[in-house]
Amino acid sequence: MARVYNFSAGPAVLPEEVLKEAAEEMLDYRGTGMSVMEMSHRSKAYETIIKEAEADLRELMNIPDNYKVLFLQGGASQQFAMIPMNLMKNRVADYIVTGQWAKKAYQEACLYGKANKIASSEDQTFSYIPDCSDLPVSEDADYVYICENNTIYGTKFKTLPNTKGKTLVADVSSCFLSEPVDVTKYGVIYGGVQKNIGPAGVVIVIIREDLITEDVLPGTPTMLQYKIHADNDSLYNTPPAYGIYICGKVFKWIRKQGGLEAMKAYNEKKAAILYDFLDQSKLFRGTVRKEDRSLMNVPFVTGNEELDAKFVKEAKAAGFENLKGHRSVGGMRASIYNAMPMEGVEKLVEFMKKFEEENA
Repeated sequence: MARVYNFSAGPAVLPEEVLKEAAEEMLDYRGTGMSVMEMSHRSKAYETIIKEAEADLRELMNIPDNYKVLFLQGGASQQFAMIPMNLMKNRVADYIVTGQWAKKAYQEACLYGKANKIASSEDQTFSYIPDCSDLPVSEDADYVYICENNTIYGTKFKTLPNTKGKTLVADVSSCFLSEPVDVTKYGVIYGGVQKNIGPAGVVIVIIREDLITEDVLPGTPTMLQYKIHADNDSLYNTPPAYGIYICGKVFKWIRKQGGLEAMKAYNEKKAAILYDFLDQSKLFRGTVRKEDRSLMNVPFVTGNEELDAKFVKEAKAAGFENLKGHRSVGGMRASIYNAMPMEGVEKLVEFMKKFEEENA
């Protein structure tokens, strides 16, 4: 069977050459006579895998030495609790709510202290990013939290909020490694890897060292303390070893493509093909304010639910998978992460044109 064009929001498409390489190494990883899945996380071979993965990520993102890179479990959602448990020293934090995941993070933080919603775009179904140039940042806030790219709604912060000197914490799950980033602007930058980097089950946390302390909220489980993982180089317990190995391969693949500058240029070109079509289409329309559009997640609708359902069904039959929008918004959504080839987007637009002619 031929591979489909997989527009899933996550777990999502991975680079084909990475999958082929992993397949070749499945039974015997570089002469060890075993799969990485079977390998002790304390072995020399695995130590090389995880150290190399970290070194490649540091190079790709130009991560300064005073930031730790942690490969953890529990997905991005576990960070919703881990962040306040570790960082809410004053029991106050400010949240900018621009989608479902930021909202869930905010609700979780409310369990641990005073979480303030200082901006939100919920009034227009999260279809835009609010102006964050002069927000009522709390004087005693421990941090300001954002979800930088909103997978469900297809919005992206193009300018980081003015946190007025407070630590910025960002969930970058769905724009991770899609473009260059200045790590020094964040106290914590983290993301689940199952959208742009690897298989589900790994979350990468990049955290400034001064934020890693033993001073955590009372009752914080050992496994949810950043210091424990940082002191043990992400090997306090058995990590998601195979997932990290695949992430490492994807880091090498991105480096081969020319790094994050090249990735951004490619992603911009790819997204433009789809957005340009949506902007002139008589049938389909994008749902996001133009200046806030994500390069990674493109939601669109016809304005007719039955027609949307027909489109999703016919697209699937034509080899375009996972185009149904998130259940909370309906319509369609094409997630066009790093590993989605240009050809996939071109073919999708071709199909959309044909569908429009037949259903206009």
